[in-house]
Amino acid sequence: MKIIAVTVSQTSAAHTLMAAAALRRTAELMGHEIRVESQDSAGAGGALPDAAVAAADVVVLAADDHVDSSRFAGKPVHRVRVADAIRHTRAVLDAALALVPRPTDAAAPPPEADAAPPAPAPAPPAATSGGGKRLVGITACPTGIAHTFMAAEALQKAAAAMGHDIRVETQGSVGAKSRLTPEEIAAADAVVIAADTQVDTSRFAGKPVYVTGTKQAIKSGQAVVGAALAQPPAGAPAPEKAAAAAAPAGEPRQPRTGPYKHLMTGVSYMLPVVIAGGLAIALAFALGGIYAGEEEGTLAWALNRIGGGTAFQLFVAVLSAFIAYSVADRPGIAPGLVGGMLAHEMGAGFLGGIVSGFLAGYLTRFLAERIRLPATLEGLKPVLVLPFLSTLTVGLLMIYVIAPPVQALNEAMNAWLLGMRGANAAVLGLVLGSMMAFDMGGPLNKAAYTFAVGLLASRIYTPMAAVMAAGMTPPLGLALAAFLFRRRFDGEEREAGGPAAVLGLAFITEGAIPFAAKDPLRVIPALVLGSATAAALSMLAGVQLLVPHGGIFAALIPGAVRELAAYLGAIAAGVAVTTAALFLLKRPPRPEAPL
Repeated sequence: MKIIAVTVSQTSAAHTLMAAAALRRTAELMGHEIRVESQDSAGAGGALPDAAVAAADVVVLAADDHVDSSRFAGKPVHRVRVADAIRHTRAVLDAALALVPRPTDAAAPPPEADAAPPAPAPAPPAATSGGGKRLVGITACPTGIAHTFMAAEALQKAAAAMGHDIRVETQGSVGAKSRLTPEEIAAADAVVIAADTQVDTSRFAGKPVYVTGTKQAIKSGQAVVGAALAQPPAGAPAPEKAAAAAAPAGEPRQPRTGPYKHLMTGVSYMLPVVIAGGLAIALAFALGGIYAGEEEGTLAWALNRIGGGTAFQLFVAVLSAFIAYSVADRPGIAPGLVGGMLAHEMGAGFLGGIVSGFLAGYLTRFLAERIRLPATLEGLKPVLVLPFLSTLTVGLLMIYVIAPPVQALNEAMNAWLLGMRGANAAVLGLVLGSMMAFDMGGPLNKAAYTFAVGLLASRIYTPMAAVMAAGMTPPLGLALAAFLFRRRFDGEEREAGGPAAVLGLAFITEGAIPFAAKDPLRVIPALVLGSATAAALSMLAGVQLLVPHGGIFAALIPGAVRELAAYLGAIAAGVAVTTAALFLLKRPPRPEAPL
């Protein structure tokens, strides 16, 4: 028999090599041909060629971590722990060889009438009622609050409307919910990944996987489901025409990847640090006033040290580290952390953290692909060679090349923002507010929000207040308009008004998406007008917000909002403008034609 094996131990490079040696020696003693690939977090040592994979009769995966087995589609795969491959090698190989179908299995003659029936073959995935298909999916967005669950609901509705069944796992801000079971994955005909951050797909090896963003799932749920069902099994080549037909209309054929996705991954890991730090600072000001951090030993001093002295000192490094992690996996974390801390300490701030994150990630990935070591030393690459070389290079570049000019740019921008008064502040508010409302959680919205969050480390709080006011305005304005002008909205929109109000109060702009999707040419301009008004008034009044999330509920925390009355007034004015614009622009829905 021809056997191929993959050994992976993330905790011990020695165990990876020991398992490979044990499998190789035992298979040869048993008279079988074997090829072994040893993997670490930076890649594969002695990677298996495609010809060896194609010729193999069975695959052994000895791993203590997830291994992408999509390239082994159609092959019997036996999974074991690394320790078992070392200690019970013969038993592992016997169990793997037992999976190889015998020549008579493929075309066995039908049994005689009086013969004992053969053991039943595994049943194919059960279809849903009406001949539908079974799908599984994962949804995830950077904040894990709104888009994650809206995409899941949209996929469920779309699948039901098409006569299919789908189970969706949401990877939200509190972790994975409704986690998919191995049985559900095995029974699925296709997999949908609607995510704006990295998602591990190793569980779906051998299944057709369609990857897209949450926005496409929300707007074009049925097209996404259809595209997933049209995907070929993993590893099977898809003709260009078929692939083009599978893509939903108006959507890029490839999912959003590259810098945007890496940045959003970093933001998603950074946000909890920023939110915790901001709340701690707000409580410190509530208890100790503006001089909360000066009287050592008091509770206000301790809270200020937790928030401003620790969390806000860390979040640029966390952002940088997880941008690098998204690009280069775990070997990128160390250089990303060091580069981010240098950016913070040298005054390069948020912009420097973004630069260091991408630099660390792409440099580490480049080194991982270029450096080749003997098989016995390959395990040193992810824990010694890559972190050391990348950290040294990124650190030196940050100190001597990148941080000084970025620091100057950062200081100039901060001075400009701190000195903004009157018309200049209003103009910035108009720009930020328009970006928050235009795509309701899309790239422009995220860019404005990320800009405001980054300024918190520099103790500039006015853009954060403007951005949050602008983000709350669209769903609140739509909810009020649906209540006041009921004839201009259909029954489904009127029912969505209540949930939209709650989402708006919680600073979840995505609550406006169902309304905008039905009538974008009239609804989106109204939303932009209202949000721009709210943000401009907030900037004019000099409202400061110390907390990067929470919406109106953040105002309940003493000290979190400075100029609270002006802040509430700006939100109310923005909601009023949105409502009035909807009254002028939106038309009553057309009655359905009689049958």
